[in-house]
Amino acid sequence: MTQMYTAPLDPTVPVRVVFLGGLGEIGRNCMAIEQGAPDDPDRTIMLIDCGLMFPDAIHHGVDLILPDFTYLRENAARIQAIILTHGHEDHIGAIQYLMRDGDGIGHLRDTPLPVYGSALALGLARNRIEEAGLMPKIDMRPVKDGEQIDVGTLLVEFIPVTHSVPHAHAIAVHTAQGVVLHSGDFKIDLTPVDSRRADLARIGQLAKTEGIRLLMSDSTNAEEPGYASSETNVGGVLRSLFAQQRGRRIITASFASHLHRIQQIADAAVGEGRKVATLGLSMKKNIRLGLDLGVFKIPESSLIDIEEINQHDPGDICIISTGSQGEPMSALGLMARGENRWLKLNEHDTVVLSSHAIPGNEGSVNKVIDGLLRLGAQVVHSGIMDVHATGHAKADDIKTYLSIVNPEWFVPIHGEYRHMVANAKLGELMGVPANRIIQCEDGDVIELTDGGLAPVGRVPAGYLYVDGIVGDVGQGVLRDRQKLAEEGVVVVVVTVDVQTGKVLVGPEIITRGWVYAPEAEDLLDEACDTVAAKVELALSEGVRDVEQLEREVRRAAGKFVSERTKRKPMIVPVVMEA
Repeated sequence: MTQMYTAPLDPTVPVRVVFLGGLGEIGRNCMAIEQGAPDDPDRTIMLIDCGLMFPDAIHHGVDLILPDFTYLRENAARIQAIILTHGHEDHIGAIQYLMRDGDGIGHLRDTPLPVYGSALALGLARNRIEEAGLMPKIDMRPVKDGEQIDVGTLLVEFIPVTHSVPHAHAIAVHTAQGVVLHSGDFKIDLTPVDSRRADLARIGQLAKTEGIRLLMSDSTNAEEPGYASSETNVGGVLRSLFAQQRGRRIITASFASHLHRIQQIADAAVGEGRKVATLGLSMKKNIRLGLDLGVFKIPESSLIDIEEINQHDPGDICIISTGSQGEPMSALGLMARGENRWLKLNEHDTVVLSSHAIPGNEGSVNKVIDGLLRLGAQVVHSGIMDVHATGHAKADDIKTYLSIVNPEWFVPIHGEYRHMVANAKLGELMGVPANRIIQCEDGDVIELTDGGLAPVGRVPAGYLYVDGIVGDVGQGVLRDRQKLAEEGVVVVVVTVDVQTGKVLVGPEIITRGWVYAPEAEDLLDEACDTVAAKVELALSEGVRDVEQLEREVRRAAGKFVSERTKRKPMIVPVVMEA
């Protein structure tokens, strides 16, 4: 048992929390905890998590969304470590971008940045960091349950909790202002697959002895009544389902990091005498990582390569695939379109979606289900059978947690704004005074002193978009993409002789997404005549500046398009000089 000790209290030393992501959204979880005054050269800064967010339909062409690293770049030399609560992408996926040169801090530090977390969390993070060639800039330091470490002037304790990825932790930060408790993503699972329960006793001990000055707690399921069901309940449903599907090939889809779910799928398959094959690079890597760490257990004799599935009867095969969120280029997405190179679905297949759609992904998931059904496969999802259990605490779990923690101050985190509001109400219900619950958003800075907790400012916390090269897409570009997607574009090209004031060529109109040119020749001819008349009038009045002529073209074309079609496509004027 690791010996427990506490950091010395000093009411003169302030502690700040800087929220860089994860508040009012699902993903981008990242915050900084600081000890010492802002002008103190010995101020300690540490990060808790550094995650990414996946784009939705309004982020046209964007691959990933990251936290804004501006504040971290400004304080790169003072950052002592990154502390990982667990290994999900929305908590670890931005580390390699943080450590890059340019938008990141890699070029601003002289030494590798320590990253602390469970061996599994570090293993899951390592995959992307190695791919980016950034391992020399990272010093990975695995910790065990209950371990305490020094990070600058802070003392950090890793408390076991249950979640949908193994070896998750709550983080107790022992500061000069008392204990700051970060719940991590959690639920209270009394019968977890690996028998590793949340250490509520340790949390209760901290609450009874030192007291919890500040609790920051997961809000994702705060609107959902009742208790989150145990992960082992899903195992029973899966075993029953596999027994019902004897003689049929079974394809399952789950998060590649959900090793407990994958374990239960494998157990159900092996119990029915099936061979197990993985589909998707991340699934293959994570299962191998789980096997190497002893987190995942399956007989090697039951594992086969995806290339070998045709050597066995379909009823003797179970395939565990990526793509549970409907990603178009994932293994399951390709399968739904009949484009997967390894297998073609038919009426003898059963596909099990052992997951729940992340908010914003519902349309993509539904599209994949439709594609699977069109190919004749039977599809089982959480709306039909209980093949999924959430990894986040529901309302009664949160109330139980709050009754144990009994915090002096409470800040809901992790979730959309409505989730955090619901969590705040649960805090009030459990006895936290309303004036000691603070609703924060990305960019907020709060300070804990001897006098209490209060907002003290803001830092940049906008979105950093990844589209090929980090940071090459801004809000202006996205607005243009949205405009093009919704209204189309009209390009008007005209050539003029500025010396004589004559139109030499055009106007010519090229359009995409406004009207279909072959079917609207009369309308386009009329538009050309309208623009030509406007340009000729401007030239006759002595206008010779190309930019002014382009403004005239834009006004004329825009007015015509709006009046005749009631649409507002992007107008792109191009005036060329002869």
